[in-house]
Amino acid sequence: MGFLYYGSSASPISIPDRVLAHVKVVIATKLRRGESFTMSWRHPSGEETGRSTIWIQPSIPLRFVFAAVEPEMLDPQLLQTYANSANSSSGLTLDIESHDVPVAERSR
Repeated sequence: MGFLYYGSSASPISIPDRVLAHVKVVIATKLRRGESFTMSWRHPSGEETGRSTIWIQPSIPLRFVFAAVEPEMLDPQLLQTYANSANSSSGLTLDIESHDVPVAERSR
């Protein structure tokens, strides 16, 4: 499980490494272009019920912390899905619990 530290909050957002690796690329691409957007997710089981949304913009500090030492293999299709979501009016919407298993393994 990885963590996204947002702003000055000491409490990180828990996101599986695989999802976080893809989110990092999408966020870095959008911020490099100077584009702000929202990111939303449903709280995973084991956490308080509900959903959260954060505003991503260049002036808000972000730190990505991964549990794994080796980088995750990126899935171009998942990257495109996340990029399209981030470009929509509803912003990047994550399904944290269903994407913690690689796409190829879910279709078996």
